[in-house]
Amino acid sequence: MSFMRFYALTRKEFLQLIRDRSSLLIGAVLPLALILIIGYGISLDVKNISVAVVLEDASPDAQRVVNFLDGSEYYSPIYVTSMNDAVDLMRRRKIDAIIVVPPDFSQALNRRDAQLQLILYGVNTTTANAVKGYIESGVAAFNANFYAGHAPRGLVTIDSRIWFNDANSSTWYFIPGLIMLILTIIGIFLTALVMAREWERGTLESLFVTPVRVLEILLSKMIPYFVIAMFGLFLCLIAARYLYEVPLHGSLAALMLSSVLYLFVALGIGLVISSVTKSQFLAAQVALIVGFLPSVMLTGFLFDLHSVPTWVSAVGHALPATYYLELLKTIFLAGDDWRLIAKNCLVLATYAVLFISIALKVTRKRVG
Repeated sequence: MSFMRFYALTRKEFLQLIRDRSSLLIGAVLPLALILIIGYGISLDVKNISVAVVLEDASPDAQRVVNFLDGSEYYSPIYVTSMNDAVDLMRRRKIDAIIVVPPDFSQALNRRDAQLQLILYGVNTTTANAVKGYIESGVAAFNANFYAGHAPRGLVTIDSRIWFNDANSSTWYFIPGLIMLILTIIGIFLTALVMAREWERGTLESLFVTPVRVLEILLSKMIPYFVIAMFGLFLCLIAARYLYEVPLHGSLAALMLSSVLYLFVALGIGLVISSVTKSQFLAAQVALIVGFLPSVMLTGFLFDLHSVPTWVSAVGHALPATYYLELLKTIFLAGDDWRLIAKNCLVLATYAVLFISIALKVTRKRVG
């Protein structure tokens, strides 16, 4: 073994590594990004719980029973004047729970049968169960403090109900997320890899010397994967309904519209990746970083975005998958909230036009 040859080969590999931006991205930038995102963005703790409080009894005891909500990092209480206001906030996904203090709370407390009504937003079962546990602990602390300063004459219990997830099943929560992931994989991964393979083989360059326009080529490439993805969507819907018995409280038309828009977004992202990289290996890595990992970690699929730091939530809300997942959960479990559907569909349509336009521009630039 020659040390000089070994040194020359090693030096060459280091120089090649330094010049290869994709390797530097995977080896240095990706671990740093993952450790920051996972460390800050993934947490089993539920904080900043938005709770609407309906005080139908204005007595000191009624106000004292919900005092644990104030001044805590775990709660963000919103005091409303009527149950209708609280329900409207929950339907618009502004709150995670509703606490109702009935008008006869003080009298019932003296009779040792006081009760609070707790309504939980059940689309995210993990968050709902955590919120229920937190609030039950707060009421238990009120009972203990009440007995410490008074004769044992009162007791408060909680009557809890879960809305939009009657079975309290985590499967109902994860099935919409799995549909989002499947469309993401087909739209971004499959499109990016297949298109990059054609760039490597030179088949696309052969097409560009013909009178065919770039837009026609891109659209012709998108249609087959669009059909495959829609077929996969139908299979998912059948499985969700008949295997997992997930209800569809909203309209099928709204679900199909949102899915079509998100699929155009995913296909556009896949086209951009393949046009920029033109390499199957690099396209796979970029699709993993840009498409799959953020869709799993930063969209609310595994963890509620209401419980993460503000900057992580901002990154999550910059992802198209976040809006599609919110649409799926709402349409499946809550019903047709047309304000949310219109807003999120408009966001997805904007992303679709943006990414398809970028793909068209980048492809023209690369070929021209």
